[in-house]
Amino acid sequence: VRDAYANFDYKRVVAALNPFMTNELSAFYFDVRKDALYCDPPSSLTRRASLVVIDEMFRRLAVWLAPILAFTAEEAWLSRAPSETGSVHLETFPETPAAWRDEALAEKWRKVRRVRSAVTQALEIARSGKEIGSSLEAAPKVWIADSELLAALDGVDFAEVCITSDISVEAGEGPAGAFRAPDVAGVAVAAALAQGKRCARSWKVTPQVGADVDYPDVTP
Repeated sequence: VRDAYANFDYKRVVAALNPFMTNELSAFYFDVRKDALYCDPPSSLTRRASLVVIDEMFRRLAVWLAPILAFTAEEAWLSRAPSETGSVHLETFPETPAAWRDEALAEKWRKVRRVRSAVTQALEIARSGKEIGSSLEAAPKVWIADSELLAALDGVDFAEVCITSDISVEAGEGPAGAFRAPDVAGVAVAAALAQGKRCARSWKVTPQVGADVDYPDVTP
C-alpha cells in the first residue's frame, strides 16, 4: 500500500485492500469471531484479544483508504473517535511491527482453512439437500488422513472456525460414503445434525441449553 501510494498507483491500493477486506476479514475473521464478540463475557481473553485486533485493523484500513474514499473514511473515523478537531486526513500511515509477521502461524492457518473449506463444501451440499438449514444446525464428522493437516488443528476450536455447533475430528481415511472435496486431498466429511436445543443467544444447538434453570433458553 505504501509503495503503491508513493507511485500514485491507486488501482494497486484497491487491488491489495479489497480482497483482504472481502476474503480475509468479512468472509473469515469476522464470520468466525462474531460469536465471541457477541456472546463472550467482557472478561473473555478471546473477546478482548479480538477487540485489540479489530482496533488495529480499523486504524490501518481507515487511514490506508482515506486518500481514495475521502468522505467515507472520514465518517468511519469520526464515528469511532468523535472529535471537533480530529480527522483521518491528519493521520499518518501507522507503522506495523515486523514481529507481527509470523510465517509459521500463517502456514498453520492456511492448513486449517483448507480443512475448513472441505467442511464448508460438505455443509453446502447438505444445505442444498435440505438436510440442514444454517451451519449451526450441524455437527459434522471429519476424517483427516494427511498428518500435517491434522496437526494444524491442534489447539484450534474447529467447531468455532467452521461455525458449527459441534464437530468431531479423527485420523484416517473415513468411510467410503463421506464427502471428499476435489481440492482438499486427505480430508473426508460427513454432515450430521447437532443434538439438543438451539441457544437463544448464540443459536448453537447443544444439550447444554437449559442447564441453568434460571436461564432456560440459553447455555451457561
